[in-house]
Amino acid sequence: MMYSSILFALIFVFIVTAIGTAIVDIIFRFLGKRGYLGNLYPNVRGGIPRAVGIIPFIMLSFYMIPKFNNLVLIIGVFALIDDILGRKKSPFGIEWGQLSRGIGILLVMIVGFLQGLGVSSIFIALMVQPLNISDMQPGTTCIVTIIMSVLTIIVMLLIGSPVTNELPAIYTPLLIIVVCLAYSPLDFSGKIMLGEVGNHSFGVALGAAYYIMGGLAGLIIFGILTTALIAFVRRNNLTIFFRQQLRILDPTFGDFFMDVLTGGGLGDLLRKWILKDKQYNVRSPLLISLGFRRLLYNPYAQHPRRYVPNKTIPRLGKVE
Repeated sequence: MMYSSILFALIFVFIVTAIGTAIVDIIFRFLGKRGYLGNLYPNVRGGIPRAVGIIPFIMLSFYMIPKFNNLVLIIGVFALIDDILGRKKSPFGIEWGQLSRGIGILLVMIVGFLQGLGVSSIFIALMVQPLNISDMQPGTTCIVTIIMSVLTIIVMLLIGSPVTNELPAIYTPLLIIVVCLAYSPLDFSGKIMLGEVGNHSFGVALGAAYYIMGGLAGLIIFGILTTALIAFVRRNNLTIFFRQQLRILDPTFGDFFMDVLTGGGLGDLLRKWILKDKQYNVRSPLLISLGFRRLLYNPYAQHPRRYVPNKTIPRLGKVE
């Protein structure tokens, strides 16, 4: 009887998510083309609705098991504010979007801790970072979310993860898969964007699934696997980004991993606070392979230096 109820609930979630995503896409396009949506309709490929991930956010908030649905609700609300306000500067010297996202992450940590998750609440909140980076490429967040949810189900069945809130452990990753599959077709085609509200919600939901699977250890191990998978899927785009924007001409997989783990606006803001205007040049082959060039790359340095591989043939012109 319980499994029949779960099946019907998942079917309902799939239908509502698919229809809701299509409706939000239509509404956002209609309003966006008329200039009413601001940051929610960026001029990417002629205009793409952003924050359509509000539908996955709503469904996960309602259908995640108690305690974890509160965490999704918190991060989703503050992520939506991030989407709406975007890169506008606040009086505090940082962007309103960064401020909102940071508050959301901290609240997830605090509320999770108060709900008995302990240190795990920190790592659940930090799952926001890699999923946020993955959303910079169409379909990446969806494919990573589906793959990691399937792996979570397999491990749950192998190790016999305990029942949570009278529901089988596999309910949570199944729910994530269903929501993601219903949302993903337009995302894979590059016609819509999850936005912060969508990728942040999937990040916290995945963190919850990892915790249910194997506690703190499972959360950390699968968090690392998720980061590595995103780095692998985005390796081609990241190579171009490293060469054109970060002046690192021979990026390693460690650089990609570290970018997914610590990149983005919040990561660079922390580098600004910690490194100020200094730029440390990493030359150790071991540290380079581990991604320390990206970790210590400071976009706010006064004179950023280009990393040129030894095999590069020098050309005539200005030397950097």
